[in-house]
Amino acid sequence: MSDAPPHPRDVFSLDGQEKAELSFLDALGRGRLHHAWLLTGPEGVGKATLAYRMARRLLGAREDQSFGVLGSAPSDFVSRQVAARSHPDLMVLERATDDGKARKSIPVDEARLLPGFFANSPATSPYRVAIIDAADDLNVNAANAVLKTLEEPPPRGVILLISHSPGKLLPTIRSRCRRLAVPAPGVERAADMVEHRLGLDRRQAERLGRMAHGAPGKALQLAAAKALEADDTAGEILRKLPEIDEAALLALADTFKGAEGQARFELLFERLADQIHAMAVGMAGERTPSGLDRWAGAWERLVRWPIEAEAVNLDRADVFWTAIADLRAAAKASI
Repeated sequence: MSDAPPHPRDVFSLDGQEKAELSFLDALGRGRLHHAWLLTGPEGVGKATLAYRMARRLLGAREDQSFGVLGSAPSDFVSRQVAARSHPDLMVLERATDDGKARKSIPVDEARLLPGFFANSPATSPYRVAIIDAADDLNVNAANAVLKTLEEPPPRGVILLISHSPGKLLPTIRSRCRRLAVPAPGVERAADMVEHRLGLDRRQAERLGRMAHGAPGKALQLAAAKALEADDTAGEILRKLPEIDEAALLALADTFKGAEGQARFELLFERLADQIHAMAVGMAGERTPSGLDRWAGAWERLVRWPIEAEAVNLDRADVFWTAIADLRAAAKASI
């Protein structure tokens, strides 16, 4: 998609994470740099962008405060090498392949390259740096391979691990890293970024900021995925319940085929779940306990079904119609 946000290695500005940047710079300046940093926070808050900013500084890129506390000049030779993925002292483990396709996980074969990478002294920089984006995507064997490197800290080597759900990581990985919290800057900042980057009106930008729970990167991803359209569709479905427009829903179910259809299917379920949650919270005092229970159950199933559909290759249209029947039952129970 043309509106898709750029890769974090190509982003040089980062708003709202000054505290995290200053914490890293303080450790670096005092010579107390930990060999492994675990960058934690919700998806889309800038953790990967921060990791690349940290990496550029460790690799010797020229400072440029016009790009923030930890900013580096895009024109600097090191910055250009990082952007071109050609820096000899930087290794990146990620799900994306060279052709841009996303794998289900980071394979163990790539994780096993870490010891050899860190066995060599830095070629042109003060440090050798590895970015793992994200540690959540390591399969079991790959996680154990990374753990071996963490257990034997490399001299002049730093590993930057990104995690959206650190609680799911191996405790032994978490215990060997210094955690650096990267919180969501908030709806207003997320809306500012969307408004500035995409030229959307303020109301649309704020809707995306709320959908993303204040995470700017997530808001940009949602904009690229046409989340506003999905949100409008979800709202229309819920407003009509327990009645449905069968012809419109049949046409909608027909769009769930293929890779793009999967993304559309998952996004619609996400928007339905979010709107149901907001509705239940806002109207709790007006609903019967049984009605609220039905909506809570519907919300739980909306969250679960796309994962199950992908895991066991269920027909998405069938899952969609099951969800519609579930929502109609919840609506009738609330009348």
